[in-house]
Amino acid sequence: MSTNAYLAFLLIGALLVVADGQIIYRSGRRYLENSYGDPAAGASMARLVTVLFHLATLGVLALVSTINIGGDLPSIIARIGVLLLILALAHAITLGALARIRGEQEVEAVVQRGGRQRVEPEQQGPTVMPVAGQDGRYPDVSPSLDQRPPYTTP
Repeated sequence: MSTNAYLAFLLIGALLVVADGQIIYRSGRRYLENSYGDPAAGASMARLVTVLFHLATLGVLALVSTINIGGDLPSIIARIGVLLLILALAHAITLGALARIRGEQEVEAVVQRGGRQRVEPEQQGPTVMPVAGQDGRYPDVSPSLDQRPPYTTP
């Protein structure tokens, strides 16, 4: 592969990585800021995840650029195809990481709020049907079969 083709591949690859990274950063920041966590923490986490994405994919770009496929134009197209597939995989992994961070933020927000509000039994409707012969809102457990005829034990 000629030097011009090699540089063209590196330029195209770097532009793809930077464009995808910016999409991840902007969308990820909004995604994390809209969760129950702190907006500044959401932006910071999105920035950290995006930097990791950039470093990993630029490293993969450097490795893919060393593969010898042969020919100038078919070589560039094949390398860009491989890079796009790897970029898609890296994008999916990054989205999974952002979703996990958001889930952890939501759990932390619920824990800080004190969990769910407990509803007192007087506020609830009846949850069970009373057993025949037992009156009241909170009936006892039904008697066992061995305490009623025809199974009475001595």
